Amino acid sequence: MAKNKSITTKHAIVQTATRLIWEKGYSDMSTKMVANELDMSPGNITYYYPTKDDLLCILVDALCKFQRKLIADEAEDGISSVLAVCLELMSMASACESNPIAKDFFISSYQSPLTLKIIRENDTVRSKEVYKDYCKGWTDEEFAEAEILVSGIEYGTLMSLDEHVSLETRILGALDKILIIYGVPEDLRKTKIKKALSYDYKHIGERIFKEFKEYVDKTTEENFEQMLLNIKK
Repeated sequence: MAKNKSITTKHAIVQTATRLIWEKGYSDMSTKMVANELDMSPGNITYYYPTKDDLLCILVDALCKFQRKLIADEAEDGISSVLAVCLELMSMASACESNPIAKDFFISSYQSPLTLKIIRENDTVRSKEVYKDYCKGWTDEEFAEAEILVSGIEYGTLMSLDEHVSLETRILGALDKILIIYGVPEDLRKTKIKKALSYDYKHIGERIFKEFKEYVDKTTEENFEQMLLNIKK
């Protein structure tokens, strides 16, 4: 079967942009840099991706898929979904603490309306499954409203500039607030958070971000095409 030239070009643009993001940071990456790397005109880049944020959408969608895969893998290892979600936020916060490139990527993802929409929509679907036992009778609208609050808590945890508040304190407070929003009982909240904090979350943050970059790098052209279709839905 002949390859779709448009998909091939889009894939090449995203691959190049991703490499530049991992090297320079999302904030310092530009579509002009991508054009120069590919020996294309900036206009050709913006034809496919009008703004930098449109490129970021591809990575954020990949991040959501990667996180769902992690939760599924952890479930097979006997880790509950609630604990897995706690570990997810811990790993992101820890990566932001130790890696400026990671922090720039995650913070940019929460600041862009385009990518924040992807995060909230994906997390809403996931939360319906993870917290279904504590949110019986909730409507789709209530889950969506909850994720607006949760994404704000996550953003505040990731971007904190207050050096007087330790990473552990920020994580503890954020996880407690998020689990309260979803009606998780106090005793269970304490158990899950204590268990999460017992992990070497600094090492986990470094490892997970490394694995995410590898996951993106291995995305095939066929998988990429499906990813584009999902974003358009």
